[in-house]
Amino acid sequence: MKTPTMAIQLYTLRDYIKTAEDFDKTLKRLSDMGVRDVQISGIGDIPAETQRELLSKHNMKVCVTHKSFDWMKDDIDAVIAHHKTIGCDAVGIGSAPDEGRGNRGNVKRFICEAEEIAKKLKENGMTFNYHNHSFEFYRLDDHKDCMMEWLLQKTDPALFNFIPDVAWIHYAGADPVGILKRMKCRVKVLHFKDYIFDSDGNRHFVSLGKGVVDLKACFDAAKELEIPYIAYEQDNDWANGDAFKATEESWEFMQSLLKD
Repeated sequence: MKTPTMAIQLYTLRDYIKTAEDFDKTLKRLSDMGVRDVQISGIGDIPAETQRELLSKHNMKVCVTHKSFDWMKDDIDAVIAHHKTIGCDAVGIGSAPDEGRGNRGNVKRFICEAEEIAKKLKENGMTFNYHNHSFEFYRLDDHKDCMMEWLLQKTDPALFNFIPDVAWIHYAGADPVGILKRMKCRVKVLHFKDYIFDSDGNRHFVSLGKGVVDLKACFDAAKELEIPYIAYEQDNDWANGDAFKATEESWEFMQSLLKD
């Protein structure tokens, strides 16, 4: 077994990475916490060369990104050049576009487009990586299967990889550990996220370890499956409304897993 490297998904801190100056400050703050690996998502209009310089300044590496699927379809050469500049070999998308979900035809078209992109990425030493939400686990409008079943069964494991999000998997009613095992050898970065339900049944995200997801079981599975990275991500509902505080709390929890 191999222990995953802990990372931070910068989408959590997206309000603090809009300019080069703020990106510099955010990386410094994370570096002071002991963070050395990040996922870039939600970043402002900062040139790739500037990103590379600031990442190097703070001794940071990029384990994966989330980029626009439209950008990949329209200008894959630019996507590849961008990732080469920032030193990242894993190109990710945060979700299938609306026109790529819901029914069999849409999902088939999305898979076809994604694998064409993935072939070009592979030719350049890169991988295509898909991040799930909960909708992938609900039945397609015109079929008994769900979209995730199609992504698992009808995509080429040599081309189509995953960024599984354990909270969204759990929220959809599926077993995160079981899904991770089905994705064996197709995951570079695993997303750790947690949530609770309030008294009215509404979902709220929380700092890691404060919710209903069995993150220890997910961590143990990640070790068993030798998933290289675990990245903390929290969309909103940060502790005291402070994304940095939530990140600090979650980072502390992640470090506690490494000590067990």
